[in-house]
Amino acid sequence: MKHRMLALAALAAAVSLTAACGGDSGTAAQTAAPSAPATAEAAPAPATETPMAAAAPFGAACSAVPDSGAGSFSGMAQDPVATAASNNPVLSTLVTAVTKAGLVDTLNSAPDITVFAPTNDAFAKLPKATLEKVLADKKMLTSILTYHVVGSRQTPTDLENGSLTTLQGGMLSTSGSGESYKVGDADVVCGGVQTRNATVYIIDTVLMPK
Repeated sequence: MKHRMLALAALAAAVSLTAACGGDSGTAAQTAAPSAPATAEAAPAPATETPMAAAAPFGAACSAVPDSGAGSFSGMAQDPVATAASNNPVLSTLVTAVTKAGLVDTLNSAPDITVFAPTNDAFAKLPKATLEKVLADKKMLTSILTYHVVGSRQTPTDLENGSLTTLQGGMLSTSGSGESYKVGDADVVCGGVQTRNATVYIIDTVLMPK
C-alpha cells in the first residue's frame, strides 16, 4: 500500500509538472507572438533606404560638387530636387530655366522621380540666340525641361539598356554600364545623386525633344 501511495503521488506530481510546463509554454508563446510582427514590420524600413544609400554618386564631374553644405551630396539629399539643385553651383542655369518655366513647385512635390540635369556648360553649348529664345518661350521651355524628367527613380542598372518615357511624353534611350552612361545624346558626368524626392543624373548636353 505504501508503495502504491508513493507511485500515485509521483504520478500526480508528474501531471502537475506537465500542466505547469504547458501553461508556461502557452504564456511564452503569447508573450513572444507580438514581437514577431514587430520585427517583420521594422525590417522593410532599412531595406527601402539601402538601395538609395548604396547608390553613391559617380563620374568625373562629381568633384565639382561642394564637399559640405546645402550644395553637397549630403546636403542635396535633405532637400526636394529643385531646391537641392538651387544649392548646387554647377546647375545654376538649369535652376534659372526651371524658375522661368514655373516648375519649381511641380518638381519639388513630385514623388520619386528621376531628373537628367544639364550642367551650366551644357547650356553654354547652345547658341546664344537659341538659349535666349528658349528661355523667353515658357511653353517651349516647359517641354524641354519635362523631357529631362522621368516619373520614377531610375538606378544605374535601369539605364544600362533602356527606353524611358519622360513627363513631356517623349522617349529617351539610355545605355552604358559601370560608371559610364549615355542618355540620348548626353553623357552622364555625375550620376546617382540623391535628393529627398529624386535621383539626379547630371549630364553634359541639353536634351531636345523631337
